[in-house]
Amino acid sequence: MSDQRLYHVDGDLVPADEATVSVDDRGFRYGDAAFETLRAYGGTILEWERHVERLEATCETLALEHGLAAADLRKRIDETLAANNLADAYVRLSITRGVQPGKLTPQPAVDPTVVVYANPLPRGGLEGESIWDDPATVRTVETRRIPDEAIPSSAKTHNYLNGILARTELRGTDADEALLCDLEGTVAEGATSNLFFVRDGTVHTPSTDGPVLPGITRETILELAADADVPVRDGQYDLEAVRAADEAFLTNRTWELRPIATLDGRDLGRGPITETLSQRYDEYVERMCYYSGH
Repeated sequence: MSDQRLYHVDGDLVPADEATVSVDDRGFRYGDAAFETLRAYGGTILEWERHVERLEATCETLALEHGLAAADLRKRIDETLAANNLADAYVRLSITRGVQPGKLTPQPAVDPTVVVYANPLPRGGLEGESIWDDPATVRTVETRRIPDEAIPSSAKTHNYLNGILARTELRGTDADEALLCDLEGTVAEGATSNLFFVRDGTVHTPSTDGPVLPGITRETILELAADADVPVRDGQYDLEAVRAADEAFLTNRTWELRPIATLDGRDLGRGPITETLSQRYDEYVERMCYYSGH
């Protein structure tokens, strides 16, 4: 067997360079597709049930009735990990509306395209290592988050133009993440991350009442903070409130917790609450995925 990665495409495991979808697929034509980014730790998908719930919510938003059972999707993921001999990995699961007549209006009958691919990541948990080399350098950008009234931020679709436009603004700078505001100038989130910041011992994060993705890692951090008796508040914040933070960090499934080194050139750095929550997250991953019995 070659060293080439195998992808799972419409029920078949195929070499990466043969993994293709039709140019008539609506995921390619219109971004008419839902996806989830997952992490496997020791062969276990962390918080699988939450990912399924969010995936289904996205499909419901898109009126994409794919007809696939969660157990079927999980089987395809497990087969992909096994075929690539991966225990610790980044996993992406995509469901498109498939090939339909070349009109914008979607047809109710769906023959979905389902793609799973996985790439190796370091071990996580207490004995693990971060996938990022350094804390994040963050800059605010002019690009605004799309209002929920236009495209609901809770829907994880293939259309990432908003985040791409934000990241292109970072060209020529030292930043590796963009921080976006909503149309009113209220802080929302990073291009691919949720934002947390600490002031006077309280953890703050922008509310999902605004155009903020309800990140699963975000939700876990809020729960872990509550368990650690760390005060937490979600709300609406302007940029000055974030820039005046004592410490700040970003979350997403692959980064886990990534401290913010600087925001718009202002030093923030890693602080005691970030350290506590990072440790708690590692313990959580260890407990859920690596301990015997899981």
